[in-house]
Amino acid sequence: MHNDIKKALDILHSGGVILYPTDTIWGIGCDATNPEAVKRVYEIKKREDSKAMLVLMENPNRLNSYVDEVPEIAWDLIDATDKPMTLIYPGAKNLAPNLINSDQTIGIRITTEEFTQNLIQRFKKPIVSTSANQSGEPSPAKFDEIDEEIKEAVDYIVEYKQDDLSENKASSIIKLGLGGEFEILRS
Repeated sequence: MHNDIKKALDILHSGGVILYPTDTIWGIGCDATNPEAVKRVYEIKKREDSKAMLVLMENPNRLNSYVDEVPEIAWDLIDATDKPMTLIYPGAKNLAPNLINSDQTIGIRITTEEFTQNLIQRFKKPIVSTSANQSGEPSPAKFDEIDEEIKEAVDYIVEYKQDDLSENKASSIIKLGLGGEFEILRS
């Protein structure tokens, strides 16, 4: 895994795009602070840049660096969950402008998966995580379900977990408001 992380880091630092396993399904990722890299992910997915993508972080203590104010309910939800959960926060900052939704929100998931935690910790910035499929196509749960066109479009394919046959699924998604209100978008 160490060599895989090193290769992925080299690509992320150079503004490239990786294909990697996450705590949910396989994802396409890049430096979440690099607008050109984010633009390339949209192009690979053949997705309009008005459709937001989420970012992964390895530690909830870093949330304040990327959102203006973390709603109190976020801490409760993070502490209470034992499944992958993406929270949509208001007041996104310090991320690529083309990654932030038009209402200034950003979806962030704190990963507990070993590979992505180590990768993000060493990269020292959040990374984009979007399903490894073209827009409108089914999300691949396993590596062998990823379209060859996606594989050819990225700069590096992580070797870790390529042979994992586990049936993973996308995270739940909850949109948060600053007043404690929330909306479950996907459970």
